Amino acid sequence: MNLSADLLRGYTDSIILARLREGESYGYRINQAVNAISGGSFEMKEATLYTAFRRLESAGLIVSRWGDEATGARRRYYRLTEAGQNRLREDLAGWEDTKHLLDLLLKEDDHE
Repeated sequence: MNLSADLLRGYTDSIILARLREGESYGYRINQAVNAISGGSFEMKEATLYTAFRRLESAGLIVSRWGDEATGARRRYYRLTEAGQNRLREDLAGWEDTKHLLDLLLKEDDHE
């Protein structure tokens, strides 16, 4: 397992919140978007995705509703709450700090 996969898994909640920033969606569509955006290099396991949905909903960061599809399986739709939008802003700021720190730690040291 490589570092980038481990790192991405640590950001599952943030990734879901970011996808929901675009508007209400459901699990399969979110996973397909993540897969497409990553060029196929990252896909969330279904269990991981739905565990994250439960965690985010329990924390008040998202809300859900059952769709009224006339055909096919009924879907559960999720959307961000105001608290979820705030958390996403915090997560994005934290990610910028993390990227900056990693850049400092991983670049060649000119001070030796």
